Amino acid sequence: MTDVQRIIAQNIGRIRERIAEAANRAGRSAANIRMVAVTKYASVDATRQLALSGLKELGESRPQQLWEKATALSDENIHWHLVGHLQRNKVPRTIPLVHLIHSIDNLKLMEQLSYEGSKQNTTVAGLLEVNISGDKEKHGFYPKELASAIEAAANFSHLEIHGLMAMAHREGGIEVARKDFAAVRELRDRLANNAPDGVSLSELSLGMSGDFEEAILEGATILRVGRALFDGVEY
Repeated sequence: MTDVQRIIAQNIGRIRERIAEAANRAGRSAANIRMVAVTKYASVDATRQLALSGLKELGESRPQQLWEKATALSDENIHWHLVGHLQRNKVPRTIPLVHLIHSIDNLKLMEQLSYEGSKQNTTVAGLLEVNISGDKEKHGFYPKELASAIEAAANFSHLEIHGLMAMAHREGGIEVARKDFAAVRELRDRLANNAPDGVSLSELSLGMSGDFEEAILEGATILRVGRALFDGVEY
């Protein structure tokens, strides 16, 4: 084991302990909470060290970087997640590589994903991104748009919606973050009662390195953790 891999393994251990503690506080099982390791700023080599440390669910924010790393690390049996914005012209090359797209943020993208899924004889799995903070610089459906987006999703035969994704306000700290996560959970619970056949809202992708414990307390099933995994490592 290299020094880098040893440090990463220690970081993973500490994060898993924090996940378990938060899950216990929430009366939940940590086994029902997945961690996606976000490698946005990591080199190919540092990303490989994550995979060698046992993390096989990795997330990228930019499609081009996902393409590069998926090719370079094709021997590591990684499940790739796209957690950042996806332009429609990048859909054809992206969907054969990804396990889950967290950032479906508009109707035209939904249509393009289903169309390309049909061409490639596959069904695309994704989450609807919610702009819970109302930040105009962020992507995602506003809460008032989500019900119609869910109804539309049921009409796309090669697209499966599994839940929601959101990011907390940029400012305000963990207290504001927890309120945002609670708002997403409450929105999901309300919409799930009338979700059409073929649309599931079971997954909540909430929380990053600085606020994942608050996300767990509010029902997150997927955590997007990046920086904390590389603490003490040049990556």
